[in-house]
Amino acid sequence: MAADSIFLGASRKPDDSYNQAESLLLKFGNRHGLITGATGTGKTVTLQVLAEGFSAAGVPVFCSDIKGDLSGIAAKGEEKDFLVKRAADVKLDPYTMASAPVIFWDIFGEQGHPIRATISEMGPLLLSRLMNLTEAQEGVLNIAFKIADEEGLLLLDMKDLQSLLVNIAERAEEISARYGNVTKPSVGAIQRSLLVLEQQGGTKFFGEPALKITDIMRTGTDGRGQVSILAADKLMMNPRLYSTFLLWLLSELFEELPEIGDPEKPRLVFFFDEAHLLFNEAPKALLTRVEQVVRLIRSKGVGVFFISQNPLDVPETVLAQLGNRVQHALRAYTPREQNAVKTAADTFRANPDFNTFEAITNLGTGEALVSTLAEKGVPSMVQRTLIRPPSGRIGPLNIDERQKLINASPVAGIYDEMVDRESAYELLQKKAVQTKTEEEAQTQQAEADSTGGWKLPDFLGGETKTGPRGGQIRGRQTVAEAAMKSVVRSVGSSLGRALVRGILGSLSKR
Repeated sequence: MAADSIFLGASRKPDDSYNQAESLLLKFGNRHGLITGATGTGKTVTLQVLAEGFSAAGVPVFCSDIKGDLSGIAAKGEEKDFLVKRAADVKLDPYTMASAPVIFWDIFGEQGHPIRATISEMGPLLLSRLMNLTEAQEGVLNIAFKIADEEGLLLLDMKDLQSLLVNIAERAEEISARYGNVTKPSVGAIQRSLLVLEQQGGTKFFGEPALKITDIMRTGTDGRGQVSILAADKLMMNPRLYSTFLLWLLSELFEELPEIGDPEKPRLVFFFDEAHLLFNEAPKALLTRVEQVVRLIRSKGVGVFFISQNPLDVPETVLAQLGNRVQHALRAYTPREQNAVKTAADTFRANPDFNTFEAITNLGTGEALVSTLAEKGVPSMVQRTLIRPPSGRIGPLNIDERQKLINASPVAGIYDEMVDRESAYELLQKKAVQTKTEEEAQTQQAEADSTGGWKLPDFLGGETKTGPRGGQIRGRQTVAEAAMKSVVRSVGSSLGRALVRGILGSLSKR
């Protein structure tokens, strides 16, 4: 097969005889794509074929494994009769069995290396979606992040955000005067949402060490791209966490990677399975930013493939950015299903040899309508295509096979243990203790003043003077005090300047 493309399969003529090879050009891999079709029509195998192809070409891949089946890509396939027959039908010669280099990840740390983000990196926009906050509550959360950025409070894990919210509730009057109305009921509602998130496993996701983007963009010593697989069967029990996490990861790639234009092959290909979860009930502001990310991330060398049952799951503004299409069979029993088939058919460049609408409803398992970008970046004429068989195993790894690969992983030992360094929680705790100590000292001083008695001279702060109401005031600051306050002010202001948030509100590190 050609070194500059990924072989997808072979198209068929109207009499079902062989027509031609169908491939995806690597140089258009960053022009994004769409894989759709009803359950059981072969979408997972198509994803596996693409992932194997990109990996073999030296392109790292990130994808989620909803049912566990995709893990088989890490094992050498078996030459079963139906696979050998399909290879012959599409003229795949030689048909070799091979495993792909895989790194397994799991937010819960059970079926792969733990994968984490910090609260600061996630940002207020994505957190608001994750917790399903109202517009007013999202406004309060934005103020909380603003204060954290200004005061140099690192928000790493959930207890950091919880302690910050407590602090904000105590300072509600002061903060409202600066930033607008901050009510204790709104803060309380956010705290309750945090509690729900904690019970759903948020404490395992938020913390350090946070994922380094470079660890999902690895290539092996043999030149093949590493395939990062996120175990998502348990994660799918919380669809909002699943979709928000993948969206955060996409935004991190967008913020961290430099512009490179259109490379000869992508730097990374990102497969977003169950894509409808990203767009369901998403506010308009978020959809607009997602569209921006999809449109602009192409020039950073990242290709994004959305996978879903129905093309209507993806908004038209995003759908228009997807140049490579693989459409498996759809049912057309209800009016909505018929509309979905019509939408899918209308997105293809028509082929005079067959009716695209009818073809979509008559495709067999492992068969799809395929249209990719041709040499000049123009969509090719849609072709009815038999998808080639994968080289890896079709079906999941067993527990022992998976664990062996986890132990031998290039990131083994890096993320396995959570680190809890000093951050907002510890700093606010210290501040609370210090404030309490100062209040007690002032109370004791006031009691001493009210009873009279001898007073020692203030050797450190200059001559002690009596104020107009009898209280004690210092004559001047010491040199040490003045220097310390200057340092605190400069550190605080530099932190405020350094913390910059990107298009989706996540923390920009550049």
